[in-house]
Amino acid sequence: MRRTLLATVSVLALGIGAGFLVRRHRDRMRYRDEALGMPASDAAELTRRFLLYFVLPVWLAAGVADWLCHRAEHIEETTGVKESLIHLLMLAEVSVPVVAGLFLEITSPVLGLMIASFLLHDATALWDVSYAMSRRRISPIEQHVHSYLEMMPLMAIAFLAVLHWSEVMGLAGLVQAPVSRAIRLKRRPLPGRYLAAVLSANLLLELLPYIEELQRTLAYTRCRDGVHVSDRR
Repeated sequence: MRRTLLATVSVLALGIGAGFLVRRHRDRMRYRDEALGMPASDAAELTRRFLLYFVLPVWLAAGVADWLCHRAEHIEETTGVKESLIHLLMLAEVSVPVVAGLFLEITSPVLGLMIASFLLHDATALWDVSYAMSRRRISPIEQHVHSYLEMMPLMAIAFLAVLHWSEVMGLAGLVQAPVSRAIRLKRRPLPGRYLAAVLSANLLLELLPYIEELQRTLAYTRCRDGVHVSDRR
């Protein structure tokens, strides 16, 4: 609980600090971009592309790498079904901000939902590691992969916050101007090919592997329990 509170306070402190920094230097950055021949609108578009075509793929690759680490460590023989269910829970938690970002307009309540999902996922990740570390080996590679899984969602939300700063200020109640409180579909949807690629990749490289992990742990547990019953007889 102490570690979860510390992580939450740290994230909030970073967010507030970044907010004031962005607000203070917003005009200066706009003038600098224009001096370099890059209008503010182009800088925003580059940020969106970086989020869509770099952050999300790296996040996806980290999830695959984590599954491979679990398989290499044969978690079915140690932490088993419980840890596998925790992994599926974390996958469900991070799916909320991903689906929201892909299909919904980024408004104050959507950003609030994303931040809440991130904090919940972070707390679950602490529970996962706390449960696993006393029952199985967590290799240095897996620990390194975990750092990506923890930071990539934070990076994604941070980019969205910079792109929609007025909504962040509205969420925090720091602006007088009206902000949108609605949850609605994007007025300009993302390209259909991109959405199909992202959703297919998440299905094939995230959901199905972790379902396989759960099936593997369940099969091992049934086999082990069957052997134990046979031994008692």
